[in-house]
Amino acid sequence: MPEGGAAARAEQLSTLRLIAHQHLVAPEIEGLLEDAEAAAGTLGEWQRANLREMRRRWLHAEAVPGGLVEAESRACSECEAVWRGARLRNDFAAVLPGLEQILGIEREIGAIKGGRLGTSPYEALIDQYEPGGSVAVIDRLFAEIAAFLPDLIEGALARQRAAPSGSLVARFPQETQRRLAMLLMERIGFDFKHGRLDVSAHPFCGGTPEDVRITTRYNEDDFARSLMGVLHETGHALYQRGLPVEWRLQPVSRARGMAMHESQSLLLEMQVCRSRAFLTYAAPIIREAFGGDGPMWDVEALYRRQIRVCRGFIRVDADEVTYPAHVILRYRLERAMIAGDLQPSELPAAWAAAMREMLGVVPGNDRVGCLQDIHWYDGNWGYFPTYTLGALIAAQLFEAVRRDLPDLMREIAEGEFGPLLAWVRERVHSKGSLLSTAELVESATGRPLGTASFERHLRARYLA
Repeated sequence: MPEGGAAARAEQLSTLRLIAHQHLVAPEIEGLLEDAEAAAGTLGEWQRANLREMRRRWLHAEAVPGGLVEAESRACSECEAVWRGARLRNDFAAVLPGLEQILGIEREIGAIKGGRLGTSPYEALIDQYEPGGSVAVIDRLFAEIAAFLPDLIEGALARQRAAPSGSLVARFPQETQRRLAMLLMERIGFDFKHGRLDVSAHPFCGGTPEDVRITTRYNEDDFARSLMGVLHETGHALYQRGLPVEWRLQPVSRARGMAMHESQSLLLEMQVCRSRAFLTYAAPIIREAFGGDGPMWDVEALYRRQIRVCRGFIRVDADEVTYPAHVILRYRLERAMIAGDLQPSELPAAWAAAMREMLGVVPGNDRVGCLQDIHWYDGNWGYFPTYTLGALIAAQLFEAVRRDLPDLMREIAEGEFGPLLAWVRERVHSKGSLLSTAELVESATGRPLGTASFERHLRARYLA
């Protein structure tokens, strides 16, 4: 979209969202839901789950007046457009009025929805992305991570200093990177009859199960960043493609939530594709694609570079060891803002203080601080916890699949991904929204979600 079209697009989106909202809260819908619920005893398991999801979507929509839906959409579109320029200019003051307006709207929406759902306002916002998300559960899990993370980060950095990985200095043509990414995507299981790989300013995965779109951005000085981004989005895409066909377009056929969605991208990127086993398979392909030669192209050298740890400022560039600290920081700040304990004007200073506490570094400006993420400026409050919840789920799932498939790492090293994909298709993808996130994790892994698998994974990869 051209830059000058942003205002018109904001109006279009707000109108479309209002129309969709009006359809969902039409007067007859509540009665239809009640009639169906009265006959729940005659329904099958999937039908009951589908009805539960319909009721949940209706509750979210019905709670918020149409005027507030339209106001939120317009405010988010306008603020996002300002944010894009403010971020480039390091100009937090420019976007502050829009952020204050959005926060006021989100507080109002959270309070209304919380009243209808029987939750706190912040939990009602979380529920939009992670159904049933509980502050008590998140607090417990994040406290456990925060307890073991500092020593683990320091240990990983010390080990890294003792065995530096070196770097590849070369030019990696964009077209070669694209062909390499598509080759590995296809080998892993992506179906190009039902999807595409394109370019955008920020990598994402979207579309429908029949037409899954992935985008990436390329840096000709560093092929690995784009490649790992593509493989991350491929995990999202495989989940989309694997959702239950027989319930397609029904609420129960949707992904369970963003924590489970993120678990699928991290399962592929972090658990599989940054492993020695995967690089044993991929290193010769990578080397051939770029015409590489010498020890810096060997499996161990590539592996060491892919697990490099750094106390950085930017969340999207963070390694898997420091990444949870970035998420916990944002979770605590957005909770404080929704509660009214932190004002947007105080955000830059609070961000710097939290970075010092969590990671021992302080951003030199707001561009690499509180302006770096789009979420708050686009109305996505309550989204951040799902990233690290996804990492916990991914580690627990991968531990379970390795238990069930003893030859898995050998198969990955040989480029055989079918057994892994079949396991997650059966245990996760095909379930859609039949189960809650907690039930889905316990059903797939045999135990409730915790931090133990994640901690074991980090210690084995970075300290062993």
